[in-house]
Amino acid sequence: MEIEILSVSGSKPIGKIRVNEDATIKNVKDKIYQNLKKSLYPDRQSIKLEAKGRSLKDESTLKSLNIDDGAKLYLQDLGPQVSWRNVFLAEYAGPLFVYLWVYQRPWILYGDVTTPPGTVASLAAACWSVHYGKRLLETLFVHRFSHGTMPLRNLFKNCSYYWLFTLYIAYHVNHPLFTEPCCASVYIGLAGFAICELGNLSIHILLKNLRPPGTKVRRIPVPDGNPFSQLFNFVSCPNYTYEFGSWLFFTVMTKCAPAGIFAVVGLYQMSVWALGKHRNYKKEFPDYPKGRKAILPFIL
Repeated sequence: MEIEILSVSGSKPIGKIRVNEDATIKNVKDKIYQNLKKSLYPDRQSIKLEAKGRSLKDESTLKSLNIDDGAKLYLQDLGPQVSWRNVFLAEYAGPLFVYLWVYQRPWILYGDVTTPPGTVASLAAACWSVHYGKRLLETLFVHRFSHGTMPLRNLFKNCSYYWLFTLYIAYHVNHPLFTEPCCASVYIGLAGFAICELGNLSIHILLKNLRPPGTKVRRIPVPDGNPFSQLFNFVSCPNYTYEFGSWLFFTVMTKCAPAGIFAVVGLYQMSVWALGKHRNYKKEFPDYPKGRKAILPFIL
């Protein structure tokens, strides 16, 4: 059947494509790229039923959307795209490099420094390296991305957030005048940080195993044999809970105000994401556990 493609801007005709009735929106994007717009690779396209409507999912078929021969679809250019995997690698490699740069070369920020880093500063550098090293390895070997790309402009915004916060925290923790907290705070913070990092990794592995490779299958996440996964009994996004816990305990370990600010700002953003995912879970699965919160057990 024949489909007319129009631009969302002014509804200007772009051209027509021929597809079969069982074609998906992804097939439509491929046809547009091949026959109409060589500059618009599929990940750069958004297909809509109406000029101001919502983007259609790639896996939706024309038949399921009641799109017949002679119908019209609207095309929006999303702009240059970058893969989520590359975004994550850039976001996480930066903090690892910046923090260790400040830790190993304090003279760049503070001038001549004769005293070596203290015990807490060294522990903080090790924890920071473990966290972002883990994130890089998870990006390469664990995460499966439901969305292939994001707008290139967001890469600079995301990297600025992580990289500048890293510099802010590293400047204070590695400062020659930094005052180390008491031993109890250091031990509690370090133990809590390690537990939360293991918990976060465990949840990411569980979520990976929920989705078969190459699919977008969605299932209700439930605890498995790993004790860290028991947090699924209380919240929908325990990976965010553990992530916040890591930075909360890092703050306890260092008694560094910028680290605390980073933890709170991160909690706010992760709460927004968690609430959205929590709503989607409840909408998609009628039997979704009713006792769960989004990110903080019994609270939020």
